Amino acid sequence: MSIAEVIGWKFNHQEGMSTRDGVITEFPGGIPSQADQDKWTAEYEAHVSANEYKEKRKAEYPTIQELVVALYDTDDKAAIEKRRADVKAKFPKP
Repeated sequence: MSIAEVIGWKFNHQEGMSTRDGVITEFPGGIPSQADQDKWTAEYEAHVSANEYKEKRKAEYPTIQELVVALYDTDDKAAIEKRRADVKAKFPKP
């Protein structure tokens, strides 16, 4: 993770911000303090951690093709529902 990722997330990639070698070189209104950067980094890390389960679930959920097939086959539908429940149990919401 870099400060570029942090400020991009925090400030929605607005223009006028740039970094070089992990240091903010341009920022609207002046370079923020290290305390602000640390605070934003902690917020970003908390955000990433709180949403990590979504990406893990997404990788293991059934594909669209599998879901379409399950619409017409009750055995497949039951298997899909069990698979989704297993994935949710494996990667619970924080």
